[in-house]
Amino acid sequence: MNKLHCATGNPGKLLEFQTAARDAPFELDLLPNYRLLPPAIEDGATFEENAIKKALHYGPHAEGLLFADDSGLEVDALGGAPGVYSARFAGPHATDQSNNLLLLEKLHGLEKLHGVANRAARFVCVIALVDRDRVLGIYRGSVEGEILDGPRGTGGFGYDPLFYFPAFGCTLAEITTAQKSSIDHRGQAFRAMVQSYALRAYIGGKL
Repeated sequence: MNKLHCATGNPGKLLEFQTAARDAPFELDLLPNYRLLPPAIEDGATFEENAIKKALHYGPHAEGLLFADDSGLEVDALGGAPGVYSARFAGPHATDQSNNLLLLEKLHGLEKLHGVANRAARFVCVIALVDRDRVLGIYRGSVEGEILDGPRGTGGFGYDPLFYFPAFGCTLAEITTAQKSSIDHRGQAFRAMVQSYALRAYIGGKL
């Protein structure tokens, strides 16, 4: 079976991608020695730029194809922030808890100033697929929701406890990993990659 490597230091992301790949015609695994390699510099202005930077950084260390993603939360009331800074919203040593608290503080500040804050938000994921130093495809997924005024649920990671998904009537921290993968931004981007010509050709041995 062909193997597809993923470059991520986030165990939550890896689990979600592996869940999405359960029925895929290839084996998905973390890039060997990933944690021993120097980290990619994520200084892009967009999710696309960062995903490409990461994939090209780690691609030469993979035997076969590799993908990397950049993903985050966009909140309309904050002009799309935290965006590409989602993981380090509260600073370079931010935790999920500190990021969530800062997000709530900023929205509460807008509510005090204007009486109401637009809580519409979306999660965005962009995946870059590479063959060593060659970009084969870029795939994007997004899911719309809104930010609650307090966390709900113990599952997921990141901003999941604050992100309310209307179709399910709950936050992304209140559903299973499999349920989340069926609708969320990473699942969408991953399925788009799986269905792409580039990956199907690789699986068929044509690349």
